[in-house]
Amino acid sequence: MSGEEAPTQQQEPEQVKKTDEPPPAAPEPQLEPESSSSPTPTEEEKPLSSRALVLTGYGGYEKIKLQVKTLKKPQLKPGEVLVRVKACGLNFAELLGKQGLYDLLPAPPVIMGMEGSGVIEAVADDVKDRKVGDRVIAMDRCGMWQELVVVLAKRTYPMPDEMSFEEAAALPINYMTAYMMLFEMANLRPGKSVLIHMAAGGVGIAATQLCQTVQDVTVFGTASASKHETISQGGVTHPIDYRTKDYVTEIRKNSPKGVDIVLDPLGGSDTQKGFGLLKPLGMIIAFGAANCVTGQKKNLLAMAKTWYNQLSLNTLKLMQTNKAISGFHLGYIDDEELFDGTIFKLLELYKQGKIKPRIDSCYHFEEVSFVIKTTYTVAIIIQCSDLFLPSFTKSDQHLLEKAF
Repeated sequence: MSGEEAPTQQQEPEQVKKTDEPPPAAPEPQLEPESSSSPTPTEEEKPLSSRALVLTGYGGYEKIKLQVKTLKKPQLKPGEVLVRVKACGLNFAELLGKQGLYDLLPAPPVIMGMEGSGVIEAVADDVKDRKVGDRVIAMDRCGMWQELVVVLAKRTYPMPDEMSFEEAAALPINYMTAYMMLFEMANLRPGKSVLIHMAAGGVGIAATQLCQTVQDVTVFGTASASKHETISQGGVTHPIDYRTKDYVTEIRKNSPKGVDIVLDPLGGSDTQKGFGLLKPLGMIIAFGAANCVTGQKKNLLAMAKTWYNQLSLNTLKLMQTNKAISGFHLGYIDDEELFDGTIFKLLELYKQGKIKPRIDSCYHFEEVSFVIKTTYTVAIIIQCSDLFLPSFTKSDQHLLEKAF
């Protein structure tokens, strides 16, 4: 799940500044000196130092702590590989998980992160299609926000030679979500029209790029005015400033009959509006409830309001309107063939130059607890598939506080 912007009632934040230079290097973690009488450890016995961003409890950004641990080299189980993470992605699901609103995330303390990229450092004896030194995309339910992670080999995917670690970490969740919704569910075809909410967001950018792979697709995209130039260049035919204009009215001006497909990450009254915008035989796909998120902590009033305004239909109504409503959640996809087939198709589209993750900015590990400072700022980071790099550096707290 991903979102371009928080609900309408929030204020426009200041632009987050990009980090051009890495902060000063942090001192290496100090290990206890070996006793002079102790035998020299073998390569297998040498301890490893690994940093991780741990969600210590539900709540605000202060609940995410950077922890450094010294551990023995993991004993890999059959089918596993050890990956040294070079970049990892931050998605809207992490924001929900931080507030205790994401059912698939284990209870704290837990290392979050569903996607990342890096280099394989070890493989289990039975793994034959991966080797040490391979550059891979890695995915898991959680645990990617750390420097060393053990994952199933079948959840790693070789990176194209021309792909950067940052792009690799930004591709899986956003692009798989957009691809499955557009092509597996909505059966996007030439000449169709699509409404993409949060068009400057991670899924929004992915969906817009994927629409460009089909001829004559008209894209309506909602985003704040400052994002219009960017999304127009990316392929949005009709950008709409949802803050100052009613997007339903604006769409009707250009397409009186409505649209064929609506991608809805908002929920509540926006789902009702989206359903009303559908042409006959059109489909709305609900894949989020961003209207529930209004602050650092769980907002029961916002949740109740969204739930109260949620679209409610019966089969007779669907028959009478000749419309379809569907739901999508990547976390519940357990069809291995569909899962793998989708990411391989996306990697091929990347090689062909038809899709390219948009990276807004990168942050070092130590910066993340400061970057995740307000709900709205997190949404901005999520929008652009922002990444944080696990490099051995120290955060420039002053710079971040100035940026916010």
